[in-house]
Amino acid sequence: MQPFKRLRQLAIGALLGASLVGSASAGQTLRIGYQKSSTLLILLKAQGTLEQQLAQQGIQVSWHEFASGLPLLEALNLGNVDVSADVADTVPVFAQAAGARLTYFARETPSPLAQAILVPADSPLHSLADLKGKKVAVTKAAGSHYLLIQALARAGLTFSDIQPAYLIPADGRAAFENRKVDAWVTWDPFVASAQRQQHARVLSDGQGLASYQRYYLAGSDYAKAHPQVLETVFGALQKAGQWTKANPTQAAQVLGPLWGNLDVATVEQANARRSYDVQLVKPEHLAEQQQIADVFFAQGLLPRKVDAAAVSLFEPVAGR
Repeated sequence: MQPFKRLRQLAIGALLGASLVGSASAGQTLRIGYQKSSTLLILLKAQGTLEQQLAQQGIQVSWHEFASGLPLLEALNLGNVDVSADVADTVPVFAQAAGARLTYFARETPSPLAQAILVPADSPLHSLADLKGKKVAVTKAAGSHYLLIQALARAGLTFSDIQPAYLIPADGRAAFENRKVDAWVTWDPFVASAQRQQHARVLSDGQGLASYQRYYLAGSDYAKAHPQVLETVFGALQKAGQWTKANPTQAAQVLGPLWGNLDVATVEQANARRSYDVQLVKPEHLAEQQQIADVFFAQGLLPRKVDAAAVSLFEPVAGR
């Protein structure tokens, strides 16, 4: 089933699990949707920093976990959460194709090393061209999916030249460990974990192929009504990103247990490849979003062409 068709279906289960979300009073509670991979907001949640700042404005915070980015953005579009933690650059494209009304309010600048095509240490595959005819695990619609498409194109291959195995990261890892696939395309901390625990070898990362920006979004109605709240969240994210880079071991000690009890060294290795540089989204930053949209449409993954620039961009009240 294509990702844009799954968007609404996946949201149903997520919304049932978050049914109490809709009971929050608008303007009094900020409802944040996040995933386990939402590094900076996970840190803010663990440290209570954001709650403290927003409490001064008379605003409470409620946290609502989602399994993946697509149902999270659907919940955002339906007004069941107000703000989305970071999602891979590909996810808003699918949401936009499905008619979602979303506002980009922040981004993490490129982290091309934070996703990669992995092969076992003793694999006979040593170039992208060697992927021809091979079985490759990848998460559909994720940033890694775009990386794989671009990597194949660089080698003069198309998607029909490989055998894709569409798997979520946990299943992709199992398939990789058990040699059910020849390669696995994923992102950190899964890349770092596979390198350290399975001695996986990087066939290619995203350098020159996919910059891997992560975006924070808000429902457009909420963004218009509560710019001061978004400005507070934006500032907290910037500081959390700076703290994470300046205190890698402390950050890893907090994140490791939340990421499936990963050891500190693995988390540090993963975080070293992420920029965690939080900035506002400007029109010129959407050029790669357009490229992603065009590539996915050409692959038959989107129902229609998407104008990546036809979105709302947040501007702080005081300007930055």
